[in-house]
Amino acid sequence: MLKVLIYIFISLLLSDLNAAETCSRIATINFQEVLVDTNSTDKGEGLRFHIEKDPAANEFLNLYQKNASITWPSAMIGTAGSSILLYGFFNRNSADRPVFLISGVAVILVNFLIARTVEISNEKNLTRAVEEYNKRNLPKIYFNPENPSGSINFDKIKVTLAQEWSF
Repeated sequence: MLKVLIYIFISLLLSDLNAAETCSRIATINFQEVLVDTNSTDKGEGLRFHIEKDPAANEFLNLYQKNASITWPSAMIGTAGSSILLYGFFNRNSADRPVFLISGVAVILVNFLIARTVEISNEKNLTRAVEEYNKRNLPKIYFNPENPSGSINFDKIKVTLAQEWSF
């Protein structure tokens, strides 16, 4: 049981390794590739030069950046969960040790899931900012964060074309 809890805790800590994917998002403007996220704190800032020309699009970009920032409640809940887990891990004499371990992992897991859900739903604001800009302005911004290369979207159906090469 303890090994499973430690594995879950370590996998949650290492889950941020996928952050490189977020930092390397690219939009195409005038046949040039532009980084969408210029750094880890100002997501979507790479599009600001173009989007700020349209007030409606700029509102959505500002909302996206405001909601993408780290919130104190999430940080406090994560710290509390880590503290509970560490207390249970180092308190070997207590009969309540499994309760602390399980509740610490549960708090961390729930906090992670809620934060990830909010982050994913916030991506709609960036997509909406690009859509609003493209309605009234040139050059067009070609950016689709949900559409990896090789994917084709047909009205609620997503088809991904892939090729595996073996030598």
